[in-house]
Amino acid sequence: MVEGVVKFFNTEKNFGFITGDDGKDYFVHRSGIEGDNVIRDGDRVSFEVVEGERGPKAEKVQVI
Repeated sequence: MVEGVVKFFNTEKNFGFITGDDGKDYFVHRSGIEGDNVIRDGDRVSFEVVEGERGPKAEKVQVI
């Protein structure tokens, strides 16, 4: 698991980006957030990195 902070998340478009503690930005889609959780700008989260169509993507995102 990687940890980071939500850079921004657009609830209308259901996507955003997380800045990992490694300094990289990861795309996140609503489908990658665990359960009915909601993420907001500035939330501290943990997630798994998978290779998406356009680069690294966050999956199994959980607020910590």
